[in-house]
Amino acid sequence: AVVSTQSTGILAVREFTRAVTDWMRAGNGPVVAEVETYRYYGHSMSDPGTSYRTRDEVQEVRKTKDPITMVKAMMIEAELATEAELKELDGECRKIIDDATKFARESPELETHEMFNTIYTDMDGSRIRGSDSMTYGIHSP
Repeated sequence: AVVSTQSTGILAVREFTRAVTDWMRAGNGPVVAEVETYRYYGHSMSDPGTSYRTRDEVQEVRKTKDPITMVKAMMIEAELATEAELKELDGECRKIIDDATKFARESPELETHEMFNTIYTDMDGSRIRGSDSMTYGIHSP
């Protein structure tokens, strides 16, 4: 089955993923679940994202449909948090991200044979596709 949703609302996405998960757990088979969202930036460094949309469009989407902004507003309205508490939480999150980024940039690069050690389990002896469809290697720790 293939299903999709175009919502940026966190509660709608939660319900969508819950329905997909329930479907699969009921033994109905796998699902390709697509959740469409809005990309604020271009596809790459060479794509500023402004040749096919205006800056005003991006700002309008940010202002009216940004999932994080929407959740913050819901939390404040439901008195689950104050604006000051959310601002403090934002600061804590930014510090965690900054620390993790600094750690990653200062860490040595992995050896090639270590690249997939923590992505998959029980990979020993498995074939891993190379950079083209004809090349395979054997995973070994």
